[in-house]
Amino acid sequence: MESLPIDINYNKLLDWLINRRHCSQQWQPVAAAIRQKIIRAVENMADGETPQTFSDPAEVTYFHVQEMLEQAKDTDSGKKNFFGQYSSQNMKDWAQIIKLYEKDGIYLAETAQMIARNVNYEIPAVKKQITKCQQMQKECERKEAEFANNAADLRKKYAASCKQMGIEGQKIKTELAALVRDLPGDFDSIAASAQDLEDAVQYYDRFVAFLLSSTEQETDSLPMLKFVQSRGNVRVFEWRTGTPPEVVEEQSIRIDLSDEQDTANQSEDIDWGNGDDNGIDFGDEIDFGLADITVESGGQEEDSNGDSIDWEEITHEDVAPQVEEKGVARGEDALSVLDNPATRNLFIDDLMELESFLTQRATELTAPDAALSGNQFQGAPASIQPDVCKVEAMMEKVQSIVGQLTSVQMQHLMLIRSSPRYVDRLRDSLRQTLLQADKLVLCGVEAASRRRQALEEEGELEPRLDALRQHTRYMQRHLQTDIAGKYKGRQVNIMGEINMI
Repeated sequence: MESLPIDINYNKLLDWLINRRHCSQQWQPVAAAIRQKIIRAVENMADGETPQTFSDPAEVTYFHVQEMLEQAKDTDSGKKNFFGQYSSQNMKDWAQIIKLYEKDGIYLAETAQMIARNVNYEIPAVKKQITKCQQMQKECERKEAEFANNAADLRKKYAASCKQMGIEGQKIKTELAALVRDLPGDFDSIAASAQDLEDAVQYYDRFVAFLLSSTEQETDSLPMLKFVQSRGNVRVFEWRTGTPPEVVEEQSIRIDLSDEQDTANQSEDIDWGNGDDNGIDFGDEIDFGLADITVESGGQEEDSNGDSIDWEEITHEDVAPQVEEKGVARGEDALSVLDNPATRNLFIDDLMELESFLTQRATELTAPDAALSGNQFQGAPASIQPDVCKVEAMMEKVQSIVGQLTSVQMQHLMLIRSSPRYVDRLRDSLRQTLLQADKLVLCGVEAASRRRQALEEEGELEPRLDALRQHTRYMQRHLQTDIAGKYKGRQVNIMGEINMI
């Protein structure tokens, strides 16, 4: 029986010691008084004499003090006088602490409690904090990647939007103003391209005439398209009256570039407010009925990129109603037919009517029953006989012109010509995308900073955890040895979670 080991659960260790009268049940007040003596004794130790294990007086145990006194025997401070007492007052204090600890087994109770506290609370708390730091690092790494990807997506979105509008995006207002200034030339180019649709228009007229059994080779369809083909991109006055104007009074709009900012440097003045401007506010209505828009310079124009253009503040002067004079084009009459929203819409309607016709014809000619449908035109003139390649070629030309007039770039430019303030709204909307990207970059920097802080905190906690483990195992070994001495050397095992820390 005496050879059997004594197994004690660490949580039951203190109760086990008290039940077997190895220590007093009222040990805590005495242990607290001893702890105060330890703190004063550590403070009284000379510099360089304090052992490393005494750096935290709250962690000093009976066994640490015992080891320190044992090691001090070979030093001057550890020598004893004729009466067997230490000559050093500090050593006398430590010797008294040892006696107080041994009286009523106070050191046994205190050590058992420290073991339970470390295993149940201190070590799990540090482990939990380390796990939290590791989770924070992973979360911050995920957020860093997410912020970086989202910022890159926003910059791609910005680049794509600028590409759609035909600008580089460095100086948005300047580049857009340059495009607006070139817009009349673009309209003239589109009007010239309409000449290439002569075959498609004739094909449409002949087809309609055949279906209506008419002998006329030309019908009253596509009137605006035919007008532009015959006259070009002339003034609305000429379209309305049939004669060119003698005098053209153009209305001008000046675009202010005094607040222009290079987007490459905008992050220096970022306002990180939580604004709700997530897109362009187009308003309830857009008025297209304006006169010709010209970009007037308040200074010297140097190049088409507007790098040295000092344009004055946006002004859209109201023109008072005037009595119509013969041969004078003003207001909407002064605009070209493609510049005026109403006539431009008529032109686009004609193009889409022609496109729909050609698309339908191409579909019919490529359908499985195309041969049967072709029998319907056996008596038709050769000019309207089905020829799918020719129809598709004409359709592509029409779609090309429609695409130019309905492109994103053209829509924005026409809105700018209708309302110069739209330049500021468009610029602000585009810049907002870059601001959001810069904000995400800043969030990524903050996430990286938090990740580094968590890493540093983990680096500080790991040594703390190792020290707690070593201290707990140190107390376990010495307490097992001390208890074994009270039972004639029987093996003592302190069991439980203490062996898995």
